Amino acid sequence: MTITAAEAEFADRFGLSPGEICGHNLCDLLLARSPACLRHRFTGLCEGRFGWFTERVTGRDGTGRTFRATLTAIAVAGPDGPAGLVVLLGHGEEPDPSEPQGEQTLSALDARVLEGVAGGASTTQLASTLYMSRQGVEYRVGRLLRRFDASNRPALVARAHGLGMFAGGQWPPRVLPEFVE
Repeated sequence: MTITAAEAEFADRFGLSPGEICGHNLCDLLLARSPACLRHRFTGLCEGRFGWFTERVTGRDGTGRTFRATLTAIAVAGPDGPAGLVVLLGHGEEPDPSEPQGEQTLSALDARVLEGVAGGASTTQLASTLYMSRQGVEYRVGRLLRRFDASNRPALVARAHGLGMFAGGQWPPRVLPEFVE
């Protein structure tokens, strides 16, 4: 899902120029409720299983602020089959009130679990600190892994860090208040 061409308005949403955004992976620029699902939908377009789809996504602009949009992706056919995709982002869309406030907002408990994982705490240490069972901690960590489409704890921390969820220059790591519901 590498961006090969973009209009200035599209690139500007991410705080980049059309030349700068080319070469980026679109899925890396967008935050979807399920990154794996978004990649699956793009794969379906490329393989010709369907012609278009629409998905609610969140992106991060050049200042680090998030924006919500509706992404519409359309397969473009060439004489020999699929030729590429056209991706459109809706403008200034307000979140649906029936949806949670931002796909990456965490409960206070999930934020504490993520902070513990980022600080290198073991399951047993987290369970003791948070007054939970080991199974409860593993359940929460598993949910975070799926939610952030991470294969293991280091990947989870890297993804959360990449999304700007941690306050800079602090040890142990702390999730910023705007990411906690």
